[in-house]
Amino acid sequence: MINIILSGCNGKMGKMIRDCAADRSDCKIVAGIDLFESPDTPFPVFTSPALCSVVADVIIDFTRPDNLDALLELSLQKKIPIVLCTTGFSPEQIEKIHSAAKNIPVFFSANMSLGVNLLIELAKLATKALGGQFDIEIVEKHHNQKVDAPSGTALMIADAISEGKMSYVFDRHSVSKKRGENEIGFSSVRGGTIVGEHDVIFAGRDEVITLSHSAYSRSVFATGALNAAVFLAAAAPGLYSMKDLIK
Repeated sequence: MINIILSGCNGKMGKMIRDCAADRSDCKIVAGIDLFESPDTPFPVFTSPALCSVVADVIIDFTRPDNLDALLELSLQKKIPIVLCTTGFSPEQIEKIHSAAKNIPVFFSANMSLGVNLLIELAKLATKALGGQFDIEIVEKHHNQKVDAPSGTALMIADAISEGKMSYVFDRHSVSKKRGENEIGFSSVRGGTIVGEHDVIFAGRDEVITLSHSAYSRSVFATGALNAAVFLAAAAPGLYSMKDLIK
């Protein structure tokens, strides 16, 4: 049984992870970290990582980027592996994540869905097969409460297919010129309760290929986070992603 500290335990994703964990026999939420109280929380909840005194095998974080420093400090001090599911990290924060991974196991993925990670592999294959003859655009749609744009998943897709060789355009309406070569354009939609939709569009001469993924419930991300926690509990220090989980 893998014992888990859940950061963001009383948020929407936190509650989904709690529900999914309750149906499993290989892991258990033993403590939470959250600024907000909830009367139905069946485990101790601490208002900050520094106050958490519960011993556990893994930490799962589904909160905000500004919690990273305190969570990494807890993980490093107590040598607890950590699963980072939060998006919107700055380049400096990503450097801190890589640095921490030298001492503890860190699972870092902008999207915990198996389907999204399969989409990425298909997009990489399509990019190689089309040989630069198709323009690439990424359209992502999320609920109206999402803060970062474009989504971490959209950037993860772009980074995978670009391999550092393509430029990103986030605000095309402000650029009065034709589309350049080796560009990836991004479009973000925020509305309603859309869980998450990503389209990778390959637009060529007289034909368009679109790879799509739609998440209809947050449970796909919760399941992925719990699978990552179980995987990470037995891992050596290092940086891991969904690619390691689905091998």
